Amino acid sequence: MTNPHGSRVAHSAYFLQAHTRALGTPLLSLSGPIALPKPLALLMTLHALETVDLHAWYGNDHVVRGINIQVPRGHAVTLLGRQGSGRSTLLRALAGLTDARAGSVRINGIESVHLPGEKVNLLGVGYYSDRHAISSELSCEEHLLLPGEQEALGGGLSLIEIYELFPDLYKRRDLPATRLSGGEQQMLAIARLLRTGVTLILLDDICQGMAPVAVQAVGRMIESLKQKGYTIVMVQPSWEFSVMSADSYYIMQDGRIIDQLAPGQLWAQQDSLRTLLQA
Repeated sequence: MTNPHGSRVAHSAYFLQAHTRALGTPLLSLSGPIALPKPLALLMTLHALETVDLHAWYGNDHVVRGINIQVPRGHAVTLLGRQGSGRSTLLRALAGLTDARAGSVRINGIESVHLPGEKVNLLGVGYYSDRHAISSELSCEEHLLLPGEQEALGGGLSLIEIYELFPDLYKRRDLPATRLSGGEQQMLAIARLLRTGVTLILLDDICQGMAPVAVQAVGRMIESLKQKGYTIVMVQPSWEFSVMSADSYYIMQDGRIIDQLAPGQLWAQQDSLRTLLQA
């Protein structure tokens, strides 16, 4: 099967189709079908994710305060901060899952801040948290064959590609899903996202409670997804997990980003960062 993320033309066509599904209107319309932008390469220069002065609320609580981030396509970024710094709420805001949002959230150049979560999903955004349900009545493979909660996006990974990415799931494909380890169940939930055709993946505390060997498998998975053109924004539970596979690090405090670091800078400032994260 040809991977849709390997072709610049397929990428551009995918984004246009996603725009039509989410908004109900084509990005560009002539007298007939959707017209590709001219030049076509213009669409490929857009960031997979860009926010400008993003704010988000839960009820009356103003949690996310003026976030500005840019994530190039095929990159992974990690949100660092102590408990209560707003990282998980920021992920939910990107997915359209908070009570209210203001500012700008552009997914592959398409403004989404006014869209509900189910419409944001149709732009190719997949949100993972450790609360994804696993059924005791279905095998591992039967979970992968289930239709997505939202309208199918098209272009998702085939079962063969999923098993290449998650070889342990292939070994356990006939087992009831509840007999998988905690780490394997988390991998299964992510695999289900990849089956739907998402291209921007939001991972909340993916390594929480995982054994070290499972954490290493997550690192390999993230590297493989980046090579396939996926974009990843993740929250990690502690400093020990934060250095895994990211291209950039945003440091959050009190709902704001207070610093952005490259991997080399992260190591250089590890002592002060440990103090910040443990405060």
